Amino acid sequence: MRAHAITRVAAIDCGTNSLRLLVADVDPGAGRLTDVDRRMEIVRLGQGVDSTGRLSPEALDRTLRALAGYARIIGDLSADAVRMVATSATRDAANAADFVRGVTGVLGLEPEVLSGEEEAYLSFTGATAEFTGPEFTGPEFTGPEFTGPGASGRVAAPCLVVDIGGGSTEFVLGDVQATGARLETTGISAVSVDIGCVRLTERHLHSDPPSASQIAAAAADIDAALDTVAAAIPVTAARTLVGLAGSVTTVAGLALGLPAYDSARIHHARVSAAEVAEQTRSLLRQTRQQRAGLAVMHPGRVDVIGGGALVLDRVIRRFGFSEVLVSEHDILDGIAWSLAGR
Repeated sequence: MRAHAITRVAAIDCGTNSLRLLVADVDPGAGRLTDVDRRMEIVRLGQGVDSTGRLSPEALDRTLRALAGYARIIGDLSADAVRMVATSATRDAANAADFVRGVTGVLGLEPEVLSGEEEAYLSFTGATAEFTGPEFTGPEFTGPEFTGPGASGRVAAPCLVVDIGGGSTEFVLGDVQATGARLETTGISAVSVDIGCVRLTERHLHSDPPSASQIAAAAADIDAALDTVAAAIPVTAARTLVGLAGSVTTVAGLALGLPAYDSARIHHARVSAAEVAEQTRSLLRQTRQQRAGLAVMHPGRVDVIGGGALVLDRVIRRFGFSEVLVSEHDILDGIAWSLAGR
């Protein structure tokens, strides 16, 4: 039987590319979140939204079928609270109401269609919650001991958290510390821009592999969006870049030379700017078949990983970071913390 202080929660994140579930036991007093079940399916809900402005019937069907499986898992694991959020694709779609009705029928509750800023805040919370605790000493803190190859234990604040999704990328700058059972975020600045791995691929990266002119067009699109970011938040104040989501973790797995995807090795690994650039060049030069053969590659990311890697590379170049600290914990963990009242 679980201790009274621990709450079992279920968090669901429906993005442009993937549908993800986290069932976790959260102890706010101890500042601890323990996975019970964490899953991900590539449903590509946002397929074609950039050009048509609508969610396709096929994409809706894929998403709702996967969600029905998640609903069974949540029931079997007896979660005390459930929250589902939806992000870029449903913000942009004219028929988002069809999605909301479908989800309500399957899950028994409505999804929350987040603004880009709300999405950024939850991502920041999920990514940085582990950086709090007795190790925190002010402007520099150690957080957990990072054990990935090339990792060091020190993280400098403030952090710029960059969550590269399928349709959009969220940037959030801030500091975080724990005060008892409360997670305090301070100095938060956030902005969401419409550059993501699916959107960039559909707009620009059409050849196999993409041509130099297509890559240049995608890079120009990213750079224009980064102009917006630079104008909206004080990016130059950031001392640590924290990268989230599948494009970042896949690049990290490739840079680490892993024989298979290993979230424990990837979580809190540090990948240098040079390694990110090298992996981005390699991915954009490869054919779809070559990318599919990479040991760490999820089948659902094969056709869009080049666009996601390019976003990460341009962010690092534009803002002058020497490395990215990779996190497997993101908006899902932020949703779980929010359900537990932290």
